[in-house]
Amino acid sequence: MAGCGDNTQGQASAQVQARPPQSVSVITLSPQAMTHEYVLPGRVTPSRQSQVRPQVDGVITKRLFEEGAQVEKGQQLYQIDDARYRARLNSAIADKKSAEANLKTLEAKARRYDDLVAENAVSKQEYDDVVAQKDQALAAISVAESAVELARVNLEYTKVYAPISGQISRSFVTEGALVTTNQTQQLAVITQLDPVYVDMQESGNAIMSLRQTMREQRSLPVSLTMDETSQVTYAHEGTVKFSEVTVEQTTGSVTLRAEVPNPDGDLMPGMFVKAHVKTGTEDVLMVPQRATTRQPNGALSVMIVNSDNKVEQRILKTAEIYEDQYVVEGGLKAGDKVIVTGYQKVQPGASVTPQPWSKRSSAANQQG
Repeated sequence: MAGCGDNTQGQASAQVQARPPQSVSVITLSPQAMTHEYVLPGRVTPSRQSQVRPQVDGVITKRLFEEGAQVEKGQQLYQIDDARYRARLNSAIADKKSAEANLKTLEAKARRYDDLVAENAVSKQEYDDVVAQKDQALAAISVAESAVELARVNLEYTKVYAPISGQISRSFVTEGALVTTNQTQQLAVITQLDPVYVDMQESGNAIMSLRQTMREQRSLPVSLTMDETSQVTYAHEGTVKFSEVTVEQTTGSVTLRAEVPNPDGDLMPGMFVKAHVKTGTEDVLMVPQRATTRQPNGALSVMIVNSDNKVEQRILKTAEIYEDQYVVEGGLKAGDKVIVTGYQKVQPGASVTPQPWSKRSSAANQQG
């Protein structure tokens, strides 16, 4: 029986030796570019917005734009009844002509008095009175000219123009509505949507390093995530323009503003987005999180394949997490082959057959 037992152990040992090495998937470490960024909540605001308001009183007679359309600066939007203002302009012009005619009469009288006073035919007092009347006539002409200019401006104000270019809202008044200069209701709102601003909030403590980076680089790129669930990334990249110089007392945060192109109008005012402020890139070693194992003492470890195709265990020193990888500060070096899949089936010292690992092949195996 002892002999039989020895034969059985020998056969088992022979089977182990005859068993082929375990196949594992490995990734060869090499420096990868890691982007340093701040991920901040942001809200879209228009770069320019103007409320269209009347500057004279009157009744709206025409609306000259299509609601929701693009309008250009200087384009006429409304027409206010101008009959009263046209009559005022004509009256002011008539008053000016009357003042000019009066001046001509007094100038002729003053010229005659110049000769008469030299001959003592009129008194000095009468001459001074005529000169004063002529000066008053000149002043009356200036007043009349000002009245004409004011009447002309008010007449022009009956045409309501677009103060900026942009997309116009619906009209808040209709033809026949009475509008006044001091009313609270605007006629319409024009919003400029290209570019737009994204206002972001960062804590007062963390803003110091970000402001230092802004001073060094002058311009920081910003990318936007529009839908946090599906992680839809906005197609255009913006830049940080400035940060506020005060900390909000109620929230302890500082506002940063980025300018982002919006040629297609996808970013709408009031929309919440996630802003990724990129402060720089750095080449580092990174290990997929799925390749690591947490030890009882909390340390992270990985299995690597050495030059003899044997398994070794390494304890990692990590700095941070970047996407789905750990940034390695110690324990590994460039060129090490880290086992990503199959490390659960091997032990340190075991011989293995390494195969290249890729995310695409791993995803296909999981689906299969």
